[in-house]
Amino acid sequence: MTVVDIITSILVLGGSALALTAAIGVVRFPDTLTRMHAASKPQVLGLLLVLAGAAVRLSGHPDVGMIILAGLFTIITAPVVANRVGQLAYREQNVQESVIADELKHNPLPDPE
Repeated sequence: MTVVDIITSILVLGGSALALTAAIGVVRFPDTLTRMHAASKPQVLGLLLVLAGAAVRLSGHPDVGMIILAGLFTIITAPVVANRVGQLAYREQNVQESVIADELKHNPLPDPE
């Protein structure tokens, strides 16, 4: 086994473990806001680790550029999607006791246009 294989294995296994914990969190957490947190943060980091493992394994191959673009697209879009889902859940009052301080109560969200 080479050093590249060991690094690739560690990155892919670590990313897979984070993706698994994100999936378990989505199933186990009680409301939309906590599920959104589990679906966005560890899932994105897990995907980035798997992509990094693939990039290390394919070093020098033209497909590494596509792997980098996929990672950048994920980093750019995941926070936006999580924010929109959180706003929708708040508007539809689909939150439970997980919200400790309601900062939007006094500063309501603008109506979507």
